[in-house]
Amino acid sequence: MGIFSRLGDILNANISALLDRAEDPEKMIRLVIQEMEDTLIEVRSSAVKALADRKDLERRVAEHRRAQDDWSQKAEFALSRDREDLARGALMARQKLGEDIALLETELTGINEAIAKFDEDLSNLQKRLEEAKTRQKALEIRMNTATRRVQVRQTLYDGRIDAALGRYDSIERRIAELEGKADAYDLGRGKDLAGEFAELESSTAVEDELAALKRKLGR
Repeated sequence: MGIFSRLGDILNANISALLDRAEDPEKMIRLVIQEMEDTLIEVRSSAVKALADRKDLERRVAEHRRAQDDWSQKAEFALSRDREDLARGALMARQKLGEDIALLETELTGINEAIAKFDEDLSNLQKRLEEAKTRQKALEIRMNTATRRVQVRQTLYDGRIDAALGRYDSIERRIAELEGKADAYDLGRGKDLAGEFAELESSTAVEDELAALKRKLGR
């Protein structure tokens, strides 16, 4: 059984409220759209039948009017031949056709009113269907956005970024240690020639290692 059971239910339904109450709005909007499309097909099918019935009634009314004209001519012909009895019978047949025409035209009026109602219902139903499809697109956009946000959050909190930052901090600390080690050579040491050469060699080695680390960091 569908969400809606009658056309009136669809036209009077509050789609937004329906989605707000739903546990799965995406599934609900699909069901609503399917129900509307099915109802649209049914209403159109009924409208097609009503249009066919109207054509049939119009044809029968036209046939009756032609028959009336024919009986009028026959009545005139009968009188011209002094056959008043036949003329009276022809006029009675014409009168009976007039009564039938009145009944057919009453039925035709009802059919026209039904067709006008079908037209109004189809227009309103089409608008509600477009509204539902618009809500479906909005839900899909929200769903996709939420999914991407979850993926970003998962990336942020799965430890990979923290690990990368930790490695970066470790390299920074290593550079600081090397810089301190280089500076420490100047503490408590004289400036004799041998010492300066030793300091130069040590400093060169430290600077080379420091430069390699800086290149690794892109500094």
